[in-house]
Amino acid sequence: MKFCEYWQFVPAKMQLWFRFANEVLAAFKQYQMPVIALDKGTSREAVCLVFEKVNTGGEKLDAFELLTAIYAASSFDLRVDWRGGGEAGEGRAKRLASGIAFPKNVLTNLQPTDFLQAVCLLYSLERRRKHTAAGEPQPVTAKREDLLRIPLDQFKALAPRVESGFIAAGKLLFTQHVFSARDLPYQSQLIPFAVLMADLGPKTDMLEVRSKLLRWWWCGVFGELYGSASETRYARDVQEVAAWVNGGDEPSTIRDAIFRAERLDTMSTRLSAAYKGVHVLLMQAGAKDFRSGQSFGHAVYFGEYVDIHHIFPKAWCLKHGINHSKLDAIVNKTPLFYKSNRIIGGSAPSIYLSRLRTEGSVQSSEELDNILATHGIDAHTMRQDDFGTFYEKRRAALLKMIEAVMGKAAYQGGDAEDEQPAANFSEREDDEDAIAEDESALPADAP
Repeated sequence: MKFCEYWQFVPAKMQLWFRFANEVLAAFKQYQMPVIALDKGTSREAVCLVFEKVNTGGEKLDAFELLTAIYAASSFDLRVDWRGGGEAGEGRAKRLASGIAFPKNVLTNLQPTDFLQAVCLLYSLERRRKHTAAGEPQPVTAKREDLLRIPLDQFKALAPRVESGFIAAGKLLFTQHVFSARDLPYQSQLIPFAVLMADLGPKTDMLEVRSKLLRWWWCGVFGELYGSASETRYARDVQEVAAWVNGGDEPSTIRDAIFRAERLDTMSTRLSAAYKGVHVLLMQAGAKDFRSGQSFGHAVYFGEYVDIHHIFPKAWCLKHGINHSKLDAIVNKTPLFYKSNRIIGGSAPSIYLSRLRTEGSVQSSEELDNILATHGIDAHTMRQDDFGTFYEKRRAALLKMIEAVMGKAAYQGGDAEDEQPAANFSEREDDEDAIAEDESALPADAP
């Protein structure tokens, strides 16, 4: 009205006003605000579903965010508990990562939802045992909707045990030469591993118990059983492995694990958990660097840029018509120091073996032959540049090592299966060959 009075109802100005009212003001007056009303009786599963479906434009709300909101009603900040800050000081995530005193260790990529799943597993496992004794068995679970049902008092009681369980699992894997998150075959297998360590407690100091846990872990890796349907396997493993340790039957993960011999011909990148497993297994079995003769202990692993490199160089293989599937297979790869791979370059093995002696610490051909043997490599075939014989002998040697840690024979028949990405691999890493074949290129994170 002030606008109309100011312009004394001049027709031109009134037309401008009505146009403004119809095109601008009406849009605000008639706007319908969408509202979803959730009363106190709404189940947590329904709340979770609503946020998942509606909240598509902002930050995705996972179980951790939703449980943070639930616990906030009881004046407990789950986010601060995990990340730290303020008077709370150091958070659980940092304590976990620093629990193994080496950079980029197996716990550095641990997610808050991983931790919650472990707490949920331990909570439901102990609940099941209690209710089973009373004749009312409850399921062991780690599904998202069940994470939202963890009582706050139970979280507070179990979280410290789970934290210790993750650190204990990480340290045990460290003894197997799983030094970094990059070399961890399955991130997902850490979850039941931590629960088992927390549940078994002091028993994990016993050699027999640790041997069983490691056999279960290797079977999960080479059986490639943690690539899908992980939550169901989590629940089964924490029950069956714990029972096995206490004198029960072998867990289904060990019974189900089958390693096909042909799989060695198809593993060619870090997308495969078993590929990472072979890399770790070679270091754990005592493989030594070609040039220096040093074992791959943690003291040199982080200082020498250890990675997987070709034995018969890719350039040489392509020049001599070697099939791509074989030249890139794990059978033709092994852990080496970055400096050793620079010496190898694209030369024939017969040539670079001589170069390694003159430029490295190895003094004699016999000593170099012994070093090659720690990798399951036949030195004679290398000196003859005989790729075919080398491949068959190394394949047999790797198969024998895998069978030893799994505690069972490999399957020798059938067709090779297509390589499937490991479930814990969320980010495509550059193939090590990008630096292996280019002697002038130094990796960004190389020393």
